[in-house]
Amino acid sequence: MNRILIDTNIYSGAMRGDAEIVEVLRQVEFIGVSAISIGELLSGFKGGNRETENRRELGVFLDSPRVTLFSVDEYTAGYYCAILDQLRRHGTPIPTNDIWIAALAFQHGLPLFTRDGHFSKIEGLLLR
Repeated sequence: MNRILIDTNIYSGAMRGDAEIVEVLRQVEFIGVSAISIGELLSGFKGGNRETENRRELGVFLDSPRVTLFSVDEYTAGYYCAILDQLRRHGTPIPTNDIWIAALAFQHGLPLFTRDGHFSKIEGLLLR
């Protein structure tokens, strides 16, 4: 698995030095990051006392040639709709931001690297 989309908690874990996460990130050739995750991270930075430092570190990470930032578009919205419909039919809601992140994983054919178990409720989503 040389290509992945990372969930927000994976970036956070890597910045905290989680050895397992860092090792996986070292081994992959391509790391996708969603604009949704960036929004979550920036919100977290705003509430902390290291906002400037955290933004600088994020900028360095995003500047890596192995990292690509994915934005939401009308195709992503179609995947979002399908995922939300499936979750509603099964009565298994998950946070809205995570549905968008999963939609980007489907859209770009990437397994999602996450520590959140609720992503397993999404049928067909490849998880790392």
